Amino acid sequence: MTSAFLLAAVLTALPALASAATARVDTGTLRGLDAGGGVTAYEGVPYAAPPVGPLRWREPQPVTAWRGVRPATAFAPACPQHGVSMPGEPPPRTEEDCLYLNVWTPKAHAGPGRLPVMVFIPGGGYENGATSLPLYWGDRLARRGVVVVTLAYRLGVLGFLAHPELTAESPHKVSGDYGLLDQIGALSWVRRNIAAFGGDPRKVTIFGQSAGAMSVSMLMASPLSQGLFQRAIGESGGLFEPVQLAPSYQLATAETDGVAFAKSRGATSLADLRKLPAEALLGHGATRVSHPVIQSYALPLSPYDAFAAGRQAHVPVLTGWNAEEPRSLTDLSTVKAATFAADITSAFGPLPPPLIEAYPHADDAQARQARVDFERDLRFAWDNWAWARLAAKAGQPAYAYRFEQKPPFPAGSVRAGWGASHYAELWYVFDHLDQETWAWTPADRRLADAMTSYWVNFARAGDPNGSGLPAWPRLQGVAGPVLRLGDPIAAGPPPELKTLTVFDATYTALRGAPFGETKAP
Repeated sequence: MTSAFLLAAVLTALPALASAATARVDTGTLRGLDAGGGVTAYEGVPYAAPPVGPLRWREPQPVTAWRGVRPATAFAPACPQHGVSMPGEPPPRTEEDCLYLNVWTPKAHAGPGRLPVMVFIPGGGYENGATSLPLYWGDRLARRGVVVVTLAYRLGVLGFLAHPELTAESPHKVSGDYGLLDQIGALSWVRRNIAAFGGDPRKVTIFGQSAGAMSVSMLMASPLSQGLFQRAIGESGGLFEPVQLAPSYQLATAETDGVAFAKSRGATSLADLRKLPAEALLGHGATRVSHPVIQSYALPLSPYDAFAAGRQAHVPVLTGWNAEEPRSLTDLSTVKAATFAADITSAFGPLPPPLIEAYPHADDAQARQARVDFERDLRFAWDNWAWARLAAKAGQPAYAYRFEQKPPFPAGSVRAGWGASHYAELWYVFDHLDQETWAWTPADRRLADAMTSYWVNFARAGDPNGSGLPAWPRLQGVAGPVLRLGDPIAAGPPPELKTLTVFDATYTALRGAPFGETKAP
């Protein structure tokens, strides 16, 4: 993101404040700002009380009503985090008081109405993320006739810590997943208030990327979010692998890790932990307690087990992955053929040998490509492929994609050489090519227009297809088809089908049950 673009956005917004529209929500009146292009934005809208002091590690609580008109003209600080929200972007401003959302709505529908609603959940590995990131701005999507919402949720230790004392004080006698409860709280706010912005509370699409996509898969499994959305989109992420590969996600292990984390911060009790400043909870040792917890109040079953039991949200699904996901996440310069298997084990823990053996790595060049392919399949492709297949197996409309376009990331930049990597599809989904002065081609612009249309069509009707677009068939089974989003756009089997089926066979053996089923107790 260039400083010139940000400056221009600020200067454009300043004269628009006086004439901006207002919206009445259940806690008061908001004043938005003109976002240009016939769109009004409402930024920094509170959907829950500040989760500070005694509300740290509790379910989100109601907002206190205000008198008069509250300006909704600036993004709220991001939730406390360690690092940057996305490689190549500066760290965001953070505060523990961070449960806010943003709304973009077409001006022509600023009053009560019935436009489809698209609610975006940012990614960041559950430890980072900021809705203020310009790449996530919803103005361009809103021009297509939808209301766009982006939401913040508690991250890291503050969002996902499990601890025996937290379990004991909870009326549900479980702990963890406060960030997921935040997302459900935000969706409840949307249900109550989105009509004031022209949106239809009965036509809500949740979509997320990376950890945001994993969150979408969890929301499909959570009994607390049923009925709060009618479509689901997951980009590069899902939570469907066998629980045996992620023991720390189980409540008992997560609680043990929570006790160890508290001791690492010199805290002997929950009261001590709540007294610590947020900054003291970040950094070293926090990653172990910064992930979802299965068997929590919000997530009693894993997404896979929820689908197997028929307890998932029965809504249309659109999901997929990027061809070169790890190129923006992993240092490939150190990958060597001689240490390929050992390096995989070091990075991801013990894995069944067939998974590693499926990726030839005879020399260093082949090993680097094998690492890209392996990590793509392990962390992203299999989960999204399985998600679409589970939905189709349940009779839900399911559409899968493989993003293959390589954005023109500038040489010499931190993003140089990323290709069709993790994050790369976001510039196209949000139609934000013009935020960057990169050497975009006509093919890039055609793809951005098509992808934005697909996503908006899906939000409208649960089907991405529309006039003038290449046909996107529903996924039918193992061989797809998936829509390959590149130049050209075409449907067919996923190119990595052979290795994905190795994952399938390995995971089936671990579960002791066919795909889509669980082992009988």
